[in-house]
Amino acid sequence: MLLELADIERARDRIGGRVSVTPMMSSATVGDDLGVRLHLKAELFQKTGSFKPRGVFSKLLSMDSAALARGLVSLSAGNHAAALAYGATAVGAKATIVMPASAMPSKVEATRRYGGEVVQTAGSLLDTCLALQAERDLTLVHPFDDLAVMAGQGTVGLEISEQAPEAGLVVVPVGGGGLISGVAAAIKLQHPSVRVVGVEPEGADAMSRSLDQGTPVHLDRVDTIADGLAPPFAGEHTLRHVQRFADEVVRVTDGEIADAVRVLIQRCKLGAEPSGAASLAALLSGKVRPAAGSTVVCVISGGNIEPSVLKQLL
Repeated sequence: MLLELADIERARDRIGGRVSVTPMMSSATVGDDLGVRLHLKAELFQKTGSFKPRGVFSKLLSMDSAALARGLVSLSAGNHAAALAYGATAVGAKATIVMPASAMPSKVEATRRYGGEVVQTAGSLLDTCLALQAERDLTLVHPFDDLAVMAGQGTVGLEISEQAPEAGLVVVPVGGGGLISGVAAAIKLQHPSVRVVGVEPEGADAMSRSLDQGTPVHLDRVDTIADGLAPPFAGEHTLRHVQRFADEVVRVTDGEIADAVRVLIQRCKLGAEPSGAASLAALLSGKVRPAAGSTVVCVISGGNIEPSVLKQLL
């Protein structure tokens, strides 16, 4: 099953008033260097500091009261964890989120501050999450491989189409694929000629490998500074949407991501986390080459950067 434009429009209606319409910011100097008109879709200014509440609220507000009352469970390295904790508290539900033992301390703290229960593990996040679901009879809110979640993320694409209707290329960070699935569907279903390209780290390239093999791939190991783009697998729903709606997915190195973080801070005055900077990294590195003079939108998907990481990168 694939999302239709009406699904994403209904998601926007559901989450209206719960999330922000984030700004589209231009960067003339960086754009001039690249030979394009560059716009940055600033999802780091979204509630909780990333795009994730869009999908969370889309899911929670489509669930019945009994499912919410049982309590919610999910898995996340950080941004989905904070968003689910925030969203659950807003609708009067309780959320338990499984996070890696190595999760950024600031993201663990934020999740707890928003009202979530954090369970950290050095083992499999998914296995631990499913065990808690069964043990406590909780309702699973998948961080990306869920059509309602993907429709919520697709509202970013609706806003891009309205804020930059002349865009010829949209570049989107890729982790599990929920964001690019929704954004690509929203854009392609309105403007099929617009090119939509995903970007993932070389050390966490589950989507690229899944596209190569034609089936969701599970990585034995991930290694990247972009913790928000490090799910070790692509989803069945997300792979199907990327196959249908995205034009390409490229890989960037951690060094290229770090360069993009510095450019966003120093020249654009945006404190993006590594995951959020991956889209710009693809342009700066030449992994994605837009047409000269064209309008390009980079989705800056989050700004929850650990102070120690920021110090290291700067």
